[in-house]
Amino acid sequence: MNQSPPLPSSEDYQPVSTERLAFVASDTDEAQKARLELSHRYGNVPAENADVIVALGGDGLMLQTLHRFMGSGKPIYGMNRGSVGFLMNEYRDDDLKERLARADVTTIRPLEMTATCEDGKPHTALAINEVSLLRQTSQAARLRISVDGRTRLEELVCDGIIVATPAGSTAYNLSAHGPILPITAQLLALTPISAFRPRRWRGALLPNWAQVDIEILDAAKRPVSASADHTEIRRVTHVTVREATDAQGVIMFDSDHGWDERILTEMFRY
Repeated sequence: MNQSPPLPSSEDYQPVSTERLAFVASDTDEAQKARLELSHRYGNVPAENADVIVALGGDGLMLQTLHRFMGSGKPIYGMNRGSVGFLMNEYRDDDLKERLARADVTTIRPLEMTATCEDGKPHTALAINEVSLLRQTSQAARLRISVDGRTRLEELVCDGIIVATPAGSTAYNLSAHGPILPITAQLLALTPISAFRPRRWRGALLPNWAQVDIEILDAAKRPVSASADHTEIRRVTHVTVREATDAQGVIMFDSDHGWDERILTEMFRY
């Protein structure tokens, strides 16, 4: 399979205009209050007319906003007004336009999941963090794992499996003891969830242009669901995961605490 073209680096971007800002917020009182205060101070244009979209909430809102504006080229800058904020910058209401002008810009490319159900109908969804497969009942899932058309695990008995991007490697993947990936790494993490057989298998690192096919064995007796971020498909029989080549999102981080620094901090957390 051909290697995906490299994503643009922060050096490839022209300075971001900060004249027109659009503010989006989660439903919490804290986030809504921040949206009103910032809108009054900096103005708030419709998202389609904005130079930068400022997301106020937690990581869940950030993922929703990235999905919503995927492929638009509009950079998303998050400020934490939620419970989880790995994708978010520190909330401050002063000097916002100066922070945006100095911010690092990172492009991320999502995964494309194609999940086939029992009726043979395929469903497609994008995932910025990860594609995860999970058993639906008390019985463990039985999965056959292939990479680029070659079977690598004839049978994996487990609670599930995760295919994570660098952006998502510190989320569910990390909770399942998967590796943390630098944001610029051209890699995907393939991480089992509570593997029973082979018991010692801890997963794999794959090039980001690899295609992963997961066949659900004994799907009627041992049903499995597949999720691409917030999109869940129940009772799947086969799932294909690969990096999307025609979709990308743009995210901004404060220059003094960019993504690389966040990743390194997480790697040395104990």
